[in-house]
Amino acid sequence: MIPKKNEIVTIEITDMGSGGEGIGRADGFTLFVKGAVVGDVIEAKVLKAKKTYGYAKIETIVRPSENRVEPVCPVAGRCGGCQLQSMSYPAQLAWKERKVKGCLERIGGVEFAEEGDAQGVGEVENLTDAAPGDVAKQDKPRFLAILGMEDCFAYRNKAQFPVGKDKNGKIVTGFYAGHSHAIIPSTSCAIQAPVNEVICKTVCEHMEQYRIAPYDEEIHTGLVRHILTRVGAATGEVLVCLIVNGKNFPKTEMLAERLKEAVEQQKLTLKGVCLNVNREKTNVILGTEVIPVWGDTYITDYIGDVSFRISPLSFYQVNPKQTKVLYEKALEFAGLTGDEIVWDLYCGIGTISLFLAKKAKQVYGVEIVPQAIEDAKKNAVRNEITNAEFFVGAAEDVLPAKYKESNGSMRADVIVVDPPRKGCDEALLQTVVNMEPKRVVYVSCDPATLARDVKYLEENGYKLVKAQPVDMFPFTEHVETVCLLSKLHEA
Repeated sequence: MIPKKNEIVTIEITDMGSGGEGIGRADGFTLFVKGAVVGDVIEAKVLKAKKTYGYAKIETIVRPSENRVEPVCPVAGRCGGCQLQSMSYPAQLAWKERKVKGCLERIGGVEFAEEGDAQGVGEVENLTDAAPGDVAKQDKPRFLAILGMEDCFAYRNKAQFPVGKDKNGKIVTGFYAGHSHAIIPSTSCAIQAPVNEVICKTVCEHMEQYRIAPYDEEIHTGLVRHILTRVGAATGEVLVCLIVNGKNFPKTEMLAERLKEAVEQQKLTLKGVCLNVNREKTNVILGTEVIPVWGDTYITDYIGDVSFRISPLSFYQVNPKQTKVLYEKALEFAGLTGDEIVWDLYCGIGTISLFLAKKAKQVYGVEIVPQAIEDAKKNAVRNEITNAEFFVGAAEDVLPAKYKESNGSMRADVIVVDPPRKGCDEALLQTVVNMEPKRVVYVSCDPATLARDVKYLEENGYKLVKAQPVDMFPFTEHVETVCLLSKLHEA
């Protein structure tokens, strides 16, 4: 029986959806409930009911799950940033493990070795160094336990705060509510760097004093759209970038001095203040033009012993501690000895590329964002790395074109892919197969598209060896995974 809109039903949450919502059933009818935790018994109000499923919200928690905790953040239920603040961290990790493994099994058709199964290819510790023929078709891949964080708060090194006005006309910053552009006013965030709070307050006070209007996306007027910050976890350097609907900002030198003082009180160093110009009627946050206001337009930071220059437009993983964990795992899976030719696709500012270059003969990186490639080249120079070369363009265009130019002779020993959530284009995957690398290391931020691409590679001469989830984003639905695939021996 389909419940009616606004009807109150009592359900037990028995599962979770891919977006972190709880799933329960009322007389067999499936309801998705935001903020519900497996094991909760709740009274839920039906918001929408379709033929086979619907959406509801928590009215009363009749019996809380043993995994339910009190959210640290006061706006956790309204902000769209964190989906799992009501769930204990061990339970979050367990769910993310199930999510990744479930996608690889269901979508990818992967059958993992049971724990302790001697037939599992992951039991061969030196497999990354083995010849392709050492992987037999009957071997089962190994699913490794998720790598979580000891301290799962204040981990983000990048923040983007929309700017607007509250109902009383006061300038506020905060976060968008889920699936909307309604700003939930807040200057602090449990997963962001604490310095962001004083930065947002300082900018808002400056705007109020000089009557600088925030941007109104409905009528396309006003100046300040977002406040973007980057914080170097290892260096303590801070960059403040104002995304503006124009090219000028009143009293910029005074604002810079205020920000410098505020940041230094947090025992950090303000490296620069800049403007990013975005005059488009769009939901895209950043424009392409960056104008320096004070100091530099970038910060530097380290992952391990490799330093990186990070600008407002750079893609750089937001969790530096777990980035090191993730990249070290990718490096381990690559199994480099110093003689390999490596292609790093979707290389960003060269983060993985430069890690690999220290162990490889030659690394080629490909990235579509020109500014990121400029940063990658500068990062190679600053780290005195001479065996890394970078190309601008979409990976799905650049690699097939270069393979075609070589008349099919171009080869690689290892190919690393770290695509966006949509995964890899099929033409790119086919070129990867044609190049016959011994190993493919796939770094993924979306388990579903990862599973789809693993299936394609397995159907075209490769075998999944092992999968390692890494929790880069505590309290959110997102999870990273690094997979090793090895070329099968041709009979």
